[in-house]
Amino acid sequence: MQATRDFSHYIRDLEPGLSHIDLAVEGVSCAGCMAKIERGLSAIPHVTLARVNLTDKRIALEWKRGALDPGRFIDRLAELGYKAYPFETVRAEAVETEQSKFLMRCLGVAAFATMNVMMLSVPVWSGSAGDMMPEQRDFFHWLSAIVALPAAAYAGQPFFISAWRALRARTTNMDVPISIGVITALTMSVVETIHHAEHAYFDAAIMLLTFLLFGRYLDQNMRRRTRAVAGNLAALKAETATKFISDQEISDVPVAALSVGDIVLLRPGERCAVDGTVIEGHSEIDQSLITGETLYAPAERGTAVYAGTMNISGTLRIRVSAATEGTLLAEITRLLDHALQARSRYVMLADRASRLYAPVVHAAALLTMFGWVLAGASWHDSIVTAVAVLIITCPCALGLAIPTVQTVAAGAMFRAGVLLNSGDAIERTAAVDHVVFDKTGTLTMPDLDLTNGAQIPPEMLELAGRLALASHHPVAAAVARASGARLPLTGIVEQPGQGVHGVVDGVEVRLGRPSFCDADDMANAILSNDPEMSAVAFRHGDTRYVFAVRQQLRPDAQATVAALHRRGIKVEILSGDREPAVEAAAESLGIVEWRAGVTPAEKIARISELKAQGVKVMMVGDGLNDAPALAAAHVSMSPISAAHLSQATADLVFLGKPLAPVVAAIDYSRKALGIMRQNLWLAVIYNALAVPIAIAGLVTPLIAAIAMSGSSILVMLNAVRARRVAKESV
Repeated sequence: MQATRDFSHYIRDLEPGLSHIDLAVEGVSCAGCMAKIERGLSAIPHVTLARVNLTDKRIALEWKRGALDPGRFIDRLAELGYKAYPFETVRAEAVETEQSKFLMRCLGVAAFATMNVMMLSVPVWSGSAGDMMPEQRDFFHWLSAIVALPAAAYAGQPFFISAWRALRARTTNMDVPISIGVITALTMSVVETIHHAEHAYFDAAIMLLTFLLFGRYLDQNMRRRTRAVAGNLAALKAETATKFISDQEISDVPVAALSVGDIVLLRPGERCAVDGTVIEGHSEIDQSLITGETLYAPAERGTAVYAGTMNISGTLRIRVSAATEGTLLAEITRLLDHALQARSRYVMLADRASRLYAPVVHAAALLTMFGWVLAGASWHDSIVTAVAVLIITCPCALGLAIPTVQTVAAGAMFRAGVLLNSGDAIERTAAVDHVVFDKTGTLTMPDLDLTNGAQIPPEMLELAGRLALASHHPVAAAVARASGARLPLTGIVEQPGQGVHGVVDGVEVRLGRPSFCDADDMANAILSNDPEMSAVAFRHGDTRYVFAVRQQLRPDAQATVAALHRRGIKVEILSGDREPAVEAAAESLGIVEWRAGVTPAEKIARISELKAQGVKVMMVGDGLNDAPALAAAHVSMSPISAAHLSQATADLVFLGKPLAPVVAAIDYSRKALGIMRQNLWLAVIYNALAVPIAIAGLVTPLIAAIAMSGSSILVMLNAVRARRVAKESV
C-alpha cells in the first residue's frame, strides 16, 4: 500500500496563476548547498522560483498552479541529499533549538579534548622532545589518541553527516574537504603512532574541529538573532478574534474566518488581529511597529488600527478592512522574508566562489601530493603536505563571511525601520550622493486633514469620497476619510500625476489636480490665503468644488535633511504639488533645490539628467505617480504607507512616521559594503599567502589548523560590526 501525501494545507495561491509553498530543509550549511538546491529545484519544469533562506533553513518555492505536486520537491531534495518537509514555525523552532544544543555539546567536547591533547602535545613538539625517550613519546601519542579519536567521532558529526549526505548524492560541499582533512590527519596519526614515529597530528585534527565548530556556532548565533526579528513579528499575530455575530452576540472565531466589513471586539490587553477602523469606543493603543512612536496613541471613532496593535485601556469595536494575509503586518513580514533572502552582488560572488571551493581544494591537495612524490619526496611527507593544504584552505572565508555581512546588515536595518526589497540595494544605497524627495506623503505625514468639508454639500462630499477610494494618493485619502465613504465607485480610472475619473449615472466625475477639473481659479482663491495648504478639486458634470487639505511635515524631516547634508549628500524636492506649498516646505527644511508642479515624466527627465552627470540618485516617494521615478533612480525607497506599485518598485521600504530610516539605510549600507570589501580582501590575501606556503611544505597540519581558524574567525567577527553604525541623533 502506498501512502499519499497531502500538502494542500501548506500551499498558498498567488496571482497570477501561481502556487507557493515553504519547505524546511535539514543539512543546509553553506552557500554551496544553497546554490545546489536552487539549481536542482529550478530545473524542474514549471518551477518559477526556488529561493533558499539560509537564516531559517527554508526554501520558498513557486510554480504554475496545478502543474506540479509538492511531493516532487521533497523527493528531488532527497535525491540531492537533503531532508525536507513543510515549513511550520513551531516545528522549525524546535528543530533549531535541538540543533543548537547539539552543536554546543559538540563544541564543548571538542574544546575539552583540545585542551587535554595540547597538554600532551606541547612536550613532544617543544624543544624538550630531544630529551624524551621514544617510549614516553609513544605513551603521549597513545594518550592523545584515546582522547582525540572518540571526541572527534562525536564532535565531528555536523561535518561528517553533511559530507556523507553530499557524497551519497554524488556531489560535494564545504564539509567534504573538512571531513577528508580531519579523517586523514587522524588516520595518519594512528599509523604513525603504531610505527613509533616522531610526529602525530591528533592535536591538529581536534583543534581544527574545535575552531570550525566555534565558527559554525558563531554563524548560527548571528543568524538566530536576525531570525528573532521575524519571530517577533510572528508573535504579534493573533490567531483568533472576537466577532459580532449580531448586535448583542459575540463569538471567538479564527482570523481566517473574518471578512472585510465584519465587526470585531477588541478588549484591553488584547492584540488586534486585523486591519480596520474604530467605529465605537475610546482607548489608548500601542502602534509602535507601524508608526515608530513608542508613546501610546488615543483611539476613537475613525482611528485606523492595524494587526499587531496592542489595545491598552478601553474596549473598541472595529470594522475589518483586511485580515490574514491582507494586513499590513503580513506585508511587513513578507518584506522581511524578502530582505533576508535578498543577495547582493558580493554575496553572489561569494556563492560562485563557494561552488568552486570544494573541487578547487580537492584538486590543489591532490596536485600537491603527486607533485611532491614526483619531486622525490616520500609518500608520507607528500600526504602530510597535502593534508596541510586541505586544512589551510577550509572553510573558505569568502564563502562564509560575506553572506554573514548581508544577513547581519539586513537584521540591523530592520531594527532601524528599513526593509530591503532587492538583492543589491545595499551596494547601490552605499553609493548615493543625491536624494530626491517627493513632498506629499513622503516629506509630509501620509494622513492629511480636510479643513473645509463643512462647506461642501454632503451628497457631493460623499460622492467625492467614494471616488477618492479609488486612489492611494494621500490627499485623496483625506477626502475619503472626511466623507466617511466605504463603498468605492466602479469603473474608475487613475491618471498618474493628474487624478481619478469615471462616469456616475451618465455624468462624468473627476477628482484630482485643480487643472484636471478646470477649477484653477477656485483653488487659487482658497490657497492665496495659506501657501502651506494643498488643494484637490472635484468635478461633477459642470459643477466644481475645491477641497482644502492641510499637510504636516514629518516630525524629523528637518533633522533628516540636515543629517544628509552633513554626509555631503545633496537633497532635492520634486513634487506635483503647487509652487507655494513646495516652496514653503523647502524653505522650512533648508532645501535649496526644488521643483513644483512636476509631472511623472518630468520627474524621470530630471533623474535621467542627474544620472547623465554621474550622480547616484536615491528617489524617495510614495504615490502611484512616483512609481516610474522610483524605477528610474539608481536606488529607491518608499514608506510602508505607499501605494503597492510604489512599494513593489522601491528597493527599500521604511516603517513608521519618522524619516530617519532614510539616513539609517545609507549609513548601514555604507558600513556593510565597507566590511564586505574588507572581508573579500582578507580572504584573498590569506589564501594568496597561506596556500603557496602550505604547498611548499613549510606548514605542518597543526600550524595550518591555527592559520585557517584564525582567518575564518577574523572575517566573521569583522562581519558582526555591520550591526552597528556611529550614533547620531536625527
